[in-house]
Amino acid sequence: PEVCLRLEVGPGAAVHSPLAVQNGFLRLLLHTYTAELFMSFLTNLGPFLEDEIIPEVIPMEIEVVDAKITLKDDSPQVYPTSPGPVPITLAVDHVVVKRRDDGVFYLTGEDSQKQEKPVSVPQEQPAPAKSVWAAPAPGTHGLQLKEVPELQRELQTLKIALAEANMDKARLLQEIRKYNPLFQL
Repeated sequence: PEVCLRLEVGPGAAVHSPLAVQNGFLRLLLHTYTAELFMSFLTNLGPFLEDEIIPEVIPMEIEVVDAKITLKDDSPQVYPTSPGPVPITLAVDHVVVKRRDDGVFYLTGEDSQKQEKPVSVPQEQPAPAKSVWAAPAPGTHGLQLKEVPELQRELQTLKIALAEANMDKARLLQEIRKYNPLFQL
């Protein structure tokens, strides 16, 4: 089938989320779906979705696999001699839209489902206060003493590069959060 819809309510829905027990859990699957929609259909959805009361959050998962939606502009033409706008085709290979208990919609791709937990960036480890050196083997003491300053310079260069990378990461996260305050890394 092209469209599968399932609504679960009650104790059995607890596997999806704690809120699903009370409000239910909606699962929608669109598979090999093809549709042609007019742009006026999309622009008129806004008033249909608006309401005076705040709706209850219903956790849901909408999965779209191998779908093709063509959008056609049906607005009156500005110039009668114009050939008119070209239809836009949106092809979706595999997308999952999830709404969790917090009411936020999360858009994930095919590979994101395999990895549910967020990826964490390793934090910089503080350097130990004291360094302990093992006793050198006989005959190699002079070679190690020459390498120590060079290795320390290389370590200092890497620390500076790491600090710059962390500042770039913080700046990029701040820029992303300007447009999406709920963004989490």
